[in-house]
Amino acid sequence: MRVVRTLSVWLLLSSLGSVLAAQGYAPTDVEMTVKQVGPHSYYVQGQAGVATDNQGFISNAGFVVTDAGVVVIDALGTPSLAAKLQQLIGTVTAQPVVRVIVTHYHADHIYGLQVLKDAGAEIWAPSGARRYLDSVQAAERLEERRFSLDPWVNEQTHLVPPDRWLTETTRFSLGGVDFRIDMLGAAHSDDDMSVYVASDKVLYSGDIIFEGRIPYVGDADTKQWLAALTAMQTEGLRALVPGHGPAASDPSAAVRATRDYVAYLRQVMGEAADQLQDFDSAYRAADWSRFENLPAFEAANRRNAYQVYLSMEAEALSGG
Repeated sequence: MRVVRTLSVWLLLSSLGSVLAAQGYAPTDVEMTVKQVGPHSYYVQGQAGVATDNQGFISNAGFVVTDAGVVVIDALGTPSLAAKLQQLIGTVTAQPVVRVIVTHYHADHIYGLQVLKDAGAEIWAPSGARRYLDSVQAAERLEERRFSLDPWVNEQTHLVPPDRWLTETTRFSLGGVDFRIDMLGAAHSDDDMSVYVASDKVLYSGDIIFEGRIPYVGDADTKQWLAALTAMQTEGLRALVPGHGPAASDPSAAVRATRDYVAYLRQVMGEAADQLQDFDSAYRAADWSRFENLPAFEAANRRNAYQVYLSMEAEALSGG
């Protein structure tokens, strides 16, 4: 049986290029492997790097298989990647994807939505994501990715709004599997949420957690992000699947690692802002030794620190 299944999987994946071409999506040859973290719960792991590395496959997506269909968590950074994910889901179950839960609206998690929407899935997202969808930034980012991730993001790639906006903790059951969606506020993005698969004790955290690499801060509200991390419960979890990086073997340690990084950024940049110290000298004086060997440090850390420096200046001026 194992030989037959292995052959079937190989045949399915070997035909993926022609399937993508037929759907109008450029073939992608990135390595994407399904990893199981619970009886019903799975994920694929993007590689550490900046947004345009690895043909855009730098973030994670999860999926949960139930008797009434598959729930996908986040949709990856290109339609080609989402189509590949859809094919891989087909190696695990014959059930269709019926729902996509988007933990937040950032480009590396949403450009695959059109593939799953076209296949009949319903999309849920946090209500604060409206700010992103309606922004000039969203349009500019898509235009930039049509250039930097061509041909995997192209003129046919478009932003997809959700079918249902969520504003509060939401529980639902599907096919015998119980879920809970927790609202985390405007922390890493305009609005963030996590998905807890209660039946499996698996938490999909979105980009509130980065495991084994430097987080991307972007325009995050690090004060709210730190509050969300401090409130996050990990007791009894079987697994924690972050927005980036491998599933955490120690969920508490994963939360602590991201929290310590965000807290340190706020500490050193906050002190600099309070003392009217310029950014360059504050950055040089900070001790980054705890973080400098992590993937994406060179690409992200200085940018992260500068964003936090500016936000801490704004907090100081506003008395926040």
